[in-house]
Amino acid sequence: MKRIAVLTSGGDAPGMNAAVRAVVRRGIACDMEVYGVYHGYAGLLDGQLALMNAGSVGDIIQRGGTILYTSRCDEFRTDAGQQKAIEQLKANEIEGLVVIGGDGSFRGAHKLTEKGFPTIGIPGTIDNDIPGTEMTLGFDTAVNTVIEAIDKIRDTATSHERTYVVEVMGRHRGDIALWAGLSGGAESILIPEIEHEMDEVIQRLMDGHRRGKKHSIIIVSEGVCSASVIGDQIKEATGFDTRVTVLGHVQRGGSPSAYDRMLGSRFGARAVDLLQKGEAGRMVGIQQNRIVAVTFDDVFNGVLKTDNEMYELSKSLSI
Repeated sequence: MKRIAVLTSGGDAPGMNAAVRAVVRRGIACDMEVYGVYHGYAGLLDGQLALMNAGSVGDIIQRGGTILYTSRCDEFRTDAGQQKAIEQLKANEIEGLVVIGGDGSFRGAHKLTEKGFPTIGIPGTIDNDIPGTEMTLGFDTAVNTVIEAIDKIRDTATSHERTYVVEVMGRHRGDIALWAGLSGGAESILIPEIEHEMDEVIQRLMDGHRRGKKHSIIIVSEGVCSASVIGDQIKEATGFDTRVTVLGHVQRGGSPSAYDRMLGSRFGARAVDLLQKGEAGRMVGIQQNRIVAVTFDDVFNGVLKTDNEMYELSKSLSI
């Protein structure tokens, strides 16, 4: 394989640029030409491809977001759109494609593979919601961003003796809330995977108040409900001065952590190696600190498990 391409799709995640850099430079080291596809699948359909060199990806490993930009594309979901994408790739004599993104991006890549065009997926999403890998690209940075915010909010909560409800991303997966909540010493963590009892949350707050606790932090994953709803319930039940903070898209941005830079580099290099070996239709992932290759079918059929041990630990430590 002498000519490959790389694109980023779906929501951006810190570390995507590190992965793009690794794909380009590993490809060059393997005597390949590497093309960048701009604006995701939409850009692919429009033929927005450009040959990249080592300098094209210089000074990007520390940058958040993606230099290739990203978008969502309804046309690509159709059979005609997928065929058009393949025609664009073949017109540029490209023989393989690396797709950096989440589940939806992988389903598109899988369709291309089924139609005979080799693809490899790199899991880039802050939600850590892809089966087949213990960590997705961008998750570590997002958690650290949330922890930094929690630390700052706690300073204000302490100064004003308030209860703060902090809403974090995670529509279907609560890993950001769970990891950040445990690391940030939150009094309660509400995630979509485990049904919460509001009476228990209130009781924990009241018990802490009786022990002389002057402030509390509640972390709510957006998939549970609005933090404003939780805040109103707490204020009504306790009378405590309660405030709400929604962190929103600040969690997606920022310079990637050392871990995400390392992970993106390892993922990108392995993706190129797999294409070179003719092993398409796979996602690279990390399991027990080893980079592995998992078929798209195994990814789609995989089941994500909730770390109940971590959840129970957070409850026992935040009394």
